[in-house]
Amino acid sequence: MSQPKLSVVIAVLNEEENILPLWQRIGQSLKGLDYELIFVDDGSTDGTLNKLKSLSDDRLKIIELRKNYGQSLALMAGIDHASGQWIATLDGDLQNDPADIPKMLQLAESEDWDMVAGERTNRKDDFLLRKIPSLIANWIIRQSSGVKLRDYGCALKVIRTDIARNLGLYGELHRFIPVLAVLEGARITQVPVQHHPRQFGQSKYGMGRTIKVVSDLLLMLFFKRYLRRPMHLFGGIGIILFTIGAIINLYLGWLKLLGQDIWGKPLLLLGLMLVIGGIQFITIGIVVEIQMRTYYESQQKRPYQVRHVWRG
Repeated sequence: MSQPKLSVVIAVLNEEENILPLWQRIGQSLKGLDYELIFVDDGSTDGTLNKLKSLSDDRLKIIELRKNYGQSLALMAGIDHASGQWIATLDGDLQNDPADIPKMLQLAESEDWDMVAGERTNRKDDFLLRKIPSLIANWIIRQSSGVKLRDYGCALKVIRTDIARNLGLYGELHRFIPVLAVLEGARITQVPVQHHPRQFGQSKYGMGRTIKVVSDLLLMLFFKRYLRRPMHLFGGIGIILFTIGAIINLYLGWLKLLGQDIWGKPLLLLGLMLVIGGIQFITIGIVVEIQMRTYYESQQKRPYQVRHVWRG
């Protein structure tokens, strides 16, 4: 079989009702393109896998992971099994529109971009729980990383395969794919894409991921300013401890300026210990993440296991 131009990689988790309409939309949108379609089942507990296996499509490849590894590693598995010259990624919840892929691919080829990312200009999500946190996160990432995109959270992207395979999507770094691509020397741009409201299933978004985003952001800063190495495991704990300690110390500093004697106060010792402890946790996270990467990459191992691979 000749190498296809495009590999469409979709990580899915409990998206049984979305599989058939998504597959149909992709087929309609990519008519005339030489492509393969790769679904990665990330440990679904509903009928997602059976629905995928019921599809009759010689372009289809299904990757079943042994358990739920998270979106980043599921995307890594799909990228590793892709054979196309370009890779398109999108979510499996029907909110991204496959009809945007051909124009993104054309732009990447005609203007020699290594990655074209989507921007959800008319986002169909909850304003308070999704849009506002996303706007804040996008602003922080732009200012911190120096990668000037307007929407980092859009899963719809078209990337050169050689760039995609070197991204290192460990942990939950799929949110920072544009930053990782720039660190690989990629030329990237962003274009407006369509966004639809979720019709079936439940969103995998939760407010608990905010701390993970901040932790991963620290990792991106470490990548950019020092070494291409990660930090994630203890980052959330370190951020919480450091923040509490900093607030305590600022409060005591204000009391000192007002003329009060703060020396010997237990609160002062607690504040200092929390700040030091937070820094230590963040540092440990960096060291442990480096060791994890060394373990996998030096032995050519992958941080996931595939149970089966089916072809349509």
